[in-house]
Amino acid sequence: MNKNNIIGFLLIALVLIGFSWYTQPSAEEQRAAFVQDSIAKAKHAEIEKASKAAAAKRQANAKAKIEADSTALFYSALKGQEKKIVLKNEKVELTLNTKGGTVEKAVIKGYVGHNIQVKDGSADQKDVTLFDGKDQSLKFMLEAKEANIITSDLYFTPSNVTDSTVTMTAMAGEGKTLSMTYKLGKDYMLHMSFAAQGMEGLFSPNYNKMDIDWSDKARQQERGFMFENRYTTLTYHNAEGGTDYLNEGSEKIDEKIEETTDWVSFKNQFFSAIIVAKDNFDKDAFMTSIPQEKGSGYLKQFQAKMKTAFDPTGKKASEFEFYFGPNDFQILKNTEKESTFGKDLEFQRLVYLGWPIIRWINRFFTLYVFDWLSKVFPMGVVLILITLLLKLITYPMVKKSYMSSAKMRVLKPKLEAATAQYNKPEDQMQKQQAMMAEYAKYGVSPLSGCLPMLIQMPVWIAMFNFVPNAIQLRGEHFLWMNDLSTYDPIFEWNTNIWMIGDHLSLTCILFCVANLLYSWMTMRQQRDQMVGQQAEQMKMMQWMMYLMPLMFFFMFNDYSSGLNFYYFISLFFSAAIMWTLRKTTNDEKLLAILEKRYQENKSNPKKANGLMARMQALQELQRQQQEEMMRKKAELNEKKNNLGK
Repeated sequence: MNKNNIIGFLLIALVLIGFSWYTQPSAEEQRAAFVQDSIAKAKHAEIEKASKAAAAKRQANAKAKIEADSTALFYSALKGQEKKIVLKNEKVELTLNTKGGTVEKAVIKGYVGHNIQVKDGSADQKDVTLFDGKDQSLKFMLEAKEANIITSDLYFTPSNVTDSTVTMTAMAGEGKTLSMTYKLGKDYMLHMSFAAQGMEGLFSPNYNKMDIDWSDKARQQERGFMFENRYTTLTYHNAEGGTDYLNEGSEKIDEKIEETTDWVSFKNQFFSAIIVAKDNFDKDAFMTSIPQEKGSGYLKQFQAKMKTAFDPTGKKASEFEFYFGPNDFQILKNTEKESTFGKDLEFQRLVYLGWPIIRWINRFFTLYVFDWLSKVFPMGVVLILITLLLKLITYPMVKKSYMSSAKMRVLKPKLEAATAQYNKPEDQMQKQQAMMAEYAKYGVSPLSGCLPMLIQMPVWIAMFNFVPNAIQLRGEHFLWMNDLSTYDPIFEWNTNIWMIGDHLSLTCILFCVANLLYSWMTMRQQRDQMVGQQAEQMKMMQWMMYLMPLMFFFMFNDYSSGLNFYYFISLFFSAAIMWTLRKTTNDEKLLAILEKRYQENKSNPKKANGLMARMQALQELQRQQQEEMMRKKAELNEKKNNLGK
């Protein structure tokens, strides 16, 4: 920047400053503007106050009009006093309110209710309160000729009250009633029939549907907010089979459900509330799921707006069933048998066991073994025993994979000698062919070490899906872990740190350290069998492998201690098996066996025509195709050069 530019900028700045000073209002003008501004603010406040008063008056008038319109129908049901009716058995305690006539509180017995505000668990309750009071609302809405009927506005009169039954009745006039009859089963199922009597003339001739509005603010029941939130969903069941759910990580408001459903569930990680309609819920229902902030004490705000059959004549009641209980696979399966609707409700699908092949492993193996072992051993020991059992089952495949690596390790000097002349980058194809030819001589297949490991992957993924959904781990102590279903903090703090959270989980640290050591062992084993540039490339890749445990730490720090403990034990046994195989493998004897096989293949060439021979032939074909492409490219370039001349 030269002197003229600097002078120009200074002049522009002086002009702007001077203009601002010149246009600035005087002190008298500023005082007048302040007075006018104060008057305007006062007028605005008065207008806003008048507007709010008018809105309140309109709301009061509208309410009065509704009450006036409804008086002809429910002259005695619009006013009254709330009463609590309790239905209970050994599994649940349900409190119904005569205002609205529905369940306002659900307590599930036999499971510890965590007080998440107290970290040491000293204020935990003996039972779990699924919802209470205003957190949950259920409304049945009917559209009559003269007025809309909303059950939440009505006071019901209870009758036939026992520990398991009650009938709620609202008088709509002489000979006209709405009734809801409840019957609690022996476990977690509540049956309800909704019927109108003497009211058919109050509805249109073709009126046969009623609206249902069900909402719930899902409480945080476990200490790990992020982990529990991941498994808290609004789930619904297709009447023709199968379940679906709203995305648990994003906000969904009035999501349109286009298929016919027969039940909807507000599902926490370990507990659920379900409503089932005997005559199904119509298409085009609207579902809402809104994630809540950490520290609010809630996980999601759920709402379901649905329609189902209603008979104004009262000849047929609208029947519903409710489930308030644990997400236990066997309990859900057995409780479904109590349903009187004759449907395949598939409640057990609320326990997510993975994609089809993974689900089959968990459904027909892991669940039975887990249930059987848990009857005898503590849950921490069960995890260890399941790990040992899985290692025993997969040991033949692991051994085969290791022996394949060992064969390539003892053949390394021969491979280096056979490929010594192919050190240039352009000779890599010939080098690979020479290696494959050498492997074929000795009957060794590098792929035989990969396939067994791939077969094991479904087992690892199956346990990843099973452990977080195993309610049997909830509240179970083992060693230093107070609760196997949530994280085990070694340090905690109040501030949320990005990617880490507000704690350090000890089992997560152990898992990551074990993963680091296991990665080091496997990398060393693979490096021992690499030849030439492969070994150099392996050195570059090993740093990526060493970074994986660090990535796992950020992923699994919020996960349950049971899952992290399982992975830690699994890696420990894997490392022990690898170390044992290494110590018990005699390289000289293994090489002698391979040499003997080589001599057999020389005397009988047909025996060598296996997978390696086919791979060698395929590589030879690829080499020929590549040379042909290079030849055609050279000819094309030569023609272009001749045309240019």
